[in-house]
Amino acid sequence: MTAEFQIHIPPSFMALYVPPGKTKPTLGQRDMAQRYELCEDLANLLTEKAANLQFTLCITEDLVLQQCELGLLVEPAVVSPAEARWVVCRLAELLNWPMDPLLQSHPLQGHAS
Repeated sequence: MTAEFQIHIPPSFMALYVPPGKTKPTLGQRDMAQRYELCEDLANLLTEKAANLQFTLCITEDLVLQQCELGLLVEPAVVSPAEARWVVCRLAELLNWPMDPLLQSHPLQGHAS
């Protein structure tokens, strides 16, 4: 068994690649594992930056998360809008920050829980 197939990809991430009404993802296992690792790494890398932004700018956690999502989508973006949403939801989870219900119900939702 190769390393990429030993990675546990959460169902919330896999769901980003399953079209409505389908059961099979549009990406292969290897590609999905690479995309997941990128997004998980981004979420982890953003934890310190997000916490510092919230503290130094005295802004709400929701505003920090929104700014992070916008930053992830600046061209040339390395993640899709759906992946950016997943990264932000995962970031909130890592920081133990509550997610605004409007953000959670966004059609691009992809949180890691």
